[in-house]
Amino acid sequence: MNTIEVCFTPALYQHILTEPPFSVAVVDILRATTSICSAFQNQVKEIIPVATTEEAMEYKTQGSLIAAERNGIKLDFADFGNSPDNFMTEQVRGRSIVYSTTNGTQTIKMVNNGSPVVIASFINLSAAAYFLASQNQNAVILCAGWKQKFNLEDSLFAGALTQKLLDLGMEMNCDAAQAALDLWNSARENPIAYIQKAMHRERLKKLNLDSILEYCFTPDQTDVVPVFDGFRILNKTNHE
Repeated sequence: MNTIEVCFTPALYQHILTEPPFSVAVVDILRATTSICSAFQNQVKEIIPVATTEEAMEYKTQGSLIAAERNGIKLDFADFGNSPDNFMTEQVRGRSIVYSTTNGTQTIKMVNNGSPVVIASFINLSAAAYFLASQNQNAVILCAGWKQKFNLEDSLFAGALTQKLLDLGMEMNCDAAQAALDLWNSARENPIAYIQKAMHRERLKKLNLDSILEYCFTPDQTDVVPVFDGFRILNKTNHE
């Protein structure tokens, strides 16, 4: 039976115990993976994640559309910030977007083992789970966290995704998955209320960016399945 392992921070990824081959679900609920799913829901062509602002600026000189932020704040040279509503516009339809964020895109870039790397969020929760289960591989849920540290929002989602994968016949193989599931079970009746405790919720509030909270924690608003191929992210919905 295929297994589920949860990795609460990128710093722990080098210590995973799951045997290959395995699929990876990268999670950055506030806000990168939610925003990527929003962009594909609004028919972006592709997203090219880059780890550094220097890379993003180089793409800018070549005429690319850029979405970039650091510490929650949109960078001056960028066309978009890192909120889902930035991508709910005709401007993204059919376009390529180069994307660089504090945590999420760096986490995506670090995973390149030849197996599918799924971009997961609450808004595509079921679609991501079905895609992972359809790969018939072990799965690692990798939380982007905050600057290599544990955060509540990604860990909460890891529990929600673990539950979906359990329902689809997979099994847990680590205490982290059990802890994430317990966290989800304690918060699932009202995740918005629970997430008021999260430090990043406070950061977004101070930046007047917390209007997207309800959207970020509402499951199954889209069936897109963004998948990173080692260079770009493409929507694999209906192409499993």
